[in-house]
Amino acid sequence: MKAIVVMFDTLNRRFLPPYGAERVHAPNFTRLAGRAATFDNCYGGSMPCMPARREMHTGRHNFLHRGWGPLEPFDDSVPEMLKQNGVYTHLVTDHQHYWCDGGATYHPRFNTFEFFRGQEGDEWKGHVADPPMPDAIPRSANPLRRQDWVNRLYMTEEADHPQTQTFDAGLHFIRTNHAEDDWFLQIETFDPHEPFFSYDDYKKLYPDDYDGPHFDWPDYKRVTETPEQVEHLKNRYMALLSMCDRSLGRVLDTMDDLGLWDDTLLIVCTDHGLLLGEHDWWGKNAPPFWDETIHTPLFVWDPRDGVAGERRASLVQTIDFGPTLLEFFGIDRTPDMRGVPLRDVVARDSPVREAGLFGCFGGHVSVTDGRHVYMRACAEPGNRPLAEYTLMPTHMRGRIPVETLREATMADPFTFTKGVSPLRIPGFSYTDPHSFGTLLYDLGNDPQQTSPLIDDDLELRMIGLMVELMRAEDAPPEQYERLGLPPSGPVDASHLLVRKQWDQVLASEQPPLTAAQFPTSRLSVTTPTRLLMAEPAAEAVLRRHLGALMDSPLLPEAMPFSLLEIAEMAVIDRATLHAIATDLAHL
Repeated sequence: MKAIVVMFDTLNRRFLPPYGAERVHAPNFTRLAGRAATFDNCYGGSMPCMPARREMHTGRHNFLHRGWGPLEPFDDSVPEMLKQNGVYTHLVTDHQHYWCDGGATYHPRFNTFEFFRGQEGDEWKGHVADPPMPDAIPRSANPLRRQDWVNRLYMTEEADHPQTQTFDAGLHFIRTNHAEDDWFLQIETFDPHEPFFSYDDYKKLYPDDYDGPHFDWPDYKRVTETPEQVEHLKNRYMALLSMCDRSLGRVLDTMDDLGLWDDTLLIVCTDHGLLLGEHDWWGKNAPPFWDETIHTPLFVWDPRDGVAGERRASLVQTIDFGPTLLEFFGIDRTPDMRGVPLRDVVARDSPVREAGLFGCFGGHVSVTDGRHVYMRACAEPGNRPLAEYTLMPTHMRGRIPVETLREATMADPFTFTKGVSPLRIPGFSYTDPHSFGTLLYDLGNDPQQTSPLIDDDLELRMIGLMVELMRAEDAPPEQYERLGLPPSGPVDASHLLVRKQWDQVLASEQPPLTAAQFPTSRLSVTTPTRLLMAEPAAEAVLRRHLGALMDSPLLPEAMPFSLLEIAEMAVIDRATLHAIATDLAHL
C-alpha cells in the first residue's frame, strides 16, 4: 500500500470549481472531484501554518496550549510512527517555515526530505544592494518584502519556481518508487499563499484593466484599497491557484500513467484559507476565522472502497488526517490522538464527531456543529490571562526572549505530555478578540456569515459543545478564565456573551478609522511607533493604555508602523486608540 498527500497552503475553497467557483480555471480540481470523495464539511483546527502542521502530525489541537512553534519532545508524530513501523516516508516542500526556528522539528520526522528555496520572503539569495522594486501596495517596512524581490530575480521561468521544483521532486519520488510497497509521500507547496506570484500564462486567464501600483501581497488588515485594487488582487490569487491546478494535474497524470489508483491513498488538502476582501478584511489571524479561512477543501481517494465522484457531509477536521494515514497502513493511533480515521466517512459518510473546535492561540475560540458556528471572544478587555506551555521556546522566526523566559515556571503535566512537565511562559496575542465581540452564525441560512445572531438557546448549546471539547483537550486553566467559561460543571445563562458584547460586534463592522478622525499634534496615532517609544512621556502613554501588549513579541515588529496602522490589524480597539490620541495631543 502507498499513500500520497498533496498539500497546498492558503487554499480558499470558494475559489475551487468543485465548491461552486465559476470564474476560476482549475480543471484538474474538477477532475480530482470525479476521482475522489469531496468533503463539504472539513474544518481546520489550529491556525495558522505550523500549528496546523502540528495537528497533522499529532492528531490533536495545538492552539489552546501553544502558539506557533516546533513539535514538542512529548508529541506523537504520524510520519515518524509510519517510519518506525516500516513505511518509508518522504517530504518534498517549498514551505520555508520548516527551516525557521518555529518549525525546525517537523521535517526530520520523515525518512528523507527535500526543500526548495524562494517562497515569500525566504532568506535565500543574498543581495546587499536593494533589488529593483516597483511602486507597490502596501508600502510596508516588512523586510520580507525586500527579500521577496531578491528571490524573484531567480524565478524568471516557471521551471525555476519552487512550486514547480517541489512537484518535480515529488513526481521523481513516485516514478522512482512506484513499483515498491509501503511508502508515504507528502508533496507540499506554499502556494497559493501570498505573495500571489505566477506567470503570464496564468495571469492572462484573468485579464483586468488595472494600471495602479504593483499589488500581489496584502497586509493582514482591514481593506482600505479601492474596488479595482481588490479585484486585481483576487485575479492574482486566481492566477496562482491555476498554476497550482496545473501542478495537481501532473500528479493525477502520473497516477494514471503508473496505475497507482489501485493501491494508493490520495489526500488533497490545505492548512487553511484566506480572506480576500470578504468581511472587509485581508488575510487571516487578526479577525475571527470566518468560513473563508477555516472551512477548507478536502478530497480523499481510498482504493479499498473506490468511492469517486461523491460528496461527503460529515464534519471532519485537520486532526483526522494523521489517524487516516495510520489506519490505512494498519497502525494504531496513540491514546493522545483526538482525530479519527476517515475511512468510514469516505465509504459511507458515517459521522465521526458532533462538533469541531478551531482557533489560534490567544484569539477567538470557535466551535461548529457543521451548520452553526460559534466564535467566543475573551470575556473582558485585555485578553488575559494567557500562557503558553512548551519545552521548545521558539516562535515563528526567533527564540522566545530571555526576559520572557525569566518568568517561566514548571507546570504540571497535561494528559498528553506523557508525564512531562512543560514550561509555563507568559503568552501574548497578535489580535484583540474582544474588539470583534462574540459571534454566532447559522450557515444554513447565512452561508456568507453576514448576519450574526442573538439566540440565547442556540448559544448555550454551542457553549456546551465548546466546553466539552476543551475539557477533552485538557485545555489549560487560563483559557477558561480568559473566555469566562467553567473548567468543570455545567454551563448556564451566566456564561452567555453574544448579547453582552453586541456593541463590539456592531463597532467591528464600522469602516476603518482614518487620520482625520484624530487630533492633529506633534505626536499622534499616525506617528511611527519607534518615534513614540523614543520619548519617555509618549512611551508612558502607550504603556498606560496597552498594558501587556507593550511587552509582547508584537512590539519589535510594530516599530515602523503607526498606531493607526496597527489598529487596522485589530490589535488595538477603537476606544483605546482614541484615548491614546487624546493623551498624546496633550504632551
